Amino acid sequence: MKRIAFSPPDIGQDEIDEVVETLKSGWITTGPKTKLFENEIARCCNTQKAAALSSATAGMELTLRLFGVGAGDEVITTAYTYTATASVIAHVGAKIVLLDTGRESFQIDYDALAAAITDKTKIIIPVDIAGVMCDYDKIHEIVEDKRHLFKAGNEMQAAFGRTVILADAAHSFGAERNGVKSGEAADFTVFSFHAVKNLTTAEGGAVTWKSIKGLSDDEIYRYFMLASLHGQSKDALEKNLAGAWEYDIVDPLYKFNMTDVLASIGLAQIKRYQGILARRKELIERYDEMLSELDLYRLKHYTEEYASSGHLYMIRLPGFGEKERNRFITGLAKKGIAANVHFKPLPMHTAYKKMGFDIKNYPNAYAMYKNEVSLPLHTGLADEDVDYICDAVKELWKNIKT
Repeated sequence: MKRIAFSPPDIGQDEIDEVVETLKSGWITTGPKTKLFENEIARCCNTQKAAALSSATAGMELTLRLFGVGAGDEVITTAYTYTATASVIAHVGAKIVLLDTGRESFQIDYDALAAAITDKTKIIIPVDIAGVMCDYDKIHEIVEDKRHLFKAGNEMQAAFGRTVILADAAHSFGAERNGVKSGEAADFTVFSFHAVKNLTTAEGGAVTWKSIKGLSDDEIYRYFMLASLHGQSKDALEKNLAGAWEYDIVDPLYKFNMTDVLASIGLAQIKRYQGILARRKELIERYDEMLSELDLYRLKHYTEEYASSGHLYMIRLPGFGEKERNRFITGLAKKGIAANVHFKPLPMHTAYKKMGFDIKNYPNAYAMYKNEVSLPLHTGLADEDVDYICDAVKELWKNIKT
C-alpha cells in the first residue's frame, strides 16, 4: 500500500546549500539575505517594496496597526478562513464582522460585503482560498461606491479616503487575475511562507502594497521594520557597522522579524518557483481529467479570467454531509492517503462561539464545508500517485453513493 502525505515541503539541495552558506557566513538573523528575499518578492509581485516578517499573521496585524485600527472600528472578513485572518482583528481591539460566502463559493459574498460596509469599516480582508484570487476589481468597485461613508481617523486613513483592502493571500503567491499578480491587486497583500505553502521559508510571511499617492513606500517599509523589531531605530545589520552601536526605541513595538536562515530557504525556492507552479498545474490537470467522470464538485484553478497558484485541490461530495465526508476521509486514510478539510468555518470554533457567532447565520459557508475534502497536492507527487489517489476516490465515491 502506498503512503501519500498531504503536503510535505519541497526542499532540495539548493535550499540546503543556501542555508549552509548563511550559517557559515556568521550572519543568521535579519540581514542581507532577508533584504535580497524582500527584493525578489517585490519583483514577483510588481511592487516597489516588500517587507518580510515572521508570519502572515504578523503581516496582517501590523497592517491593521499601520492604519491605527482599534476599538470602535470594524474590520470585515469571511467566515470561511483560518483563525489567523480574524484573530488579528481581535488583537487590535476592533470589531470582527464575519460574512458568509457566496452561494456555491469559497469566497466572500460580494453582495453581502457591499451591504456590510458602514462608517466604522476601516479594513476589508478578503481571503484567496486554495490559490484562487478573489475578484479584487469587484471589491474595489464596492469600496469606491461606499467611499461617502468613510470617516478617516488619522492621516494614514485620510490618504485613502475609503475602506482599505487587505488581501489574505496566504495561499496565492504566484497567482494572477486579469493579468494582475497577487500582491498588486489589493491595497496591501499578505503572504504566508509556512511549511505547507507552495513557497516556504519553514515559517514566515511578507507584506506587499501598491504605491499610494501622498505616502512614501520607504516610510511604509520603515514602519514594518520598526514594528517588527521592538520599535528599534536600527536593525542588527545597521548596528553592526563600525561604531554604530547607538540606537533608539521609537515605540514599544513587536518582535516579528524574519531571519536570514529562513530567507535563505525562500531565496532558493523563489529561483525555481515557476517550475513549482508548472508542476502543480500538471498535477491539477491530471486530477481534473481522472475525476471528470464523477459528479463531484472540483474547484476550478485555471480559467480565461484567472490562473491559480494551485495551492489546494478541493473537491466536494454533493448531497452528503459531515458524517459521510468524514467516512470518506477515513476511507482514504485506510488506503494510505492523507486528506484534509479547508476550512472549518470560524463560527464553528469555540473562540468565535464565545464572541456570539453562530454557524446558522452562515448557511453558504457551512454548505461548502460540510462535504469538502482536500486531496494531496504537492510537487513530491508522481503522476502514478495521482492515479492511485483518483482510483481510491472513485472506489470510495461509488461505495458512499450506494
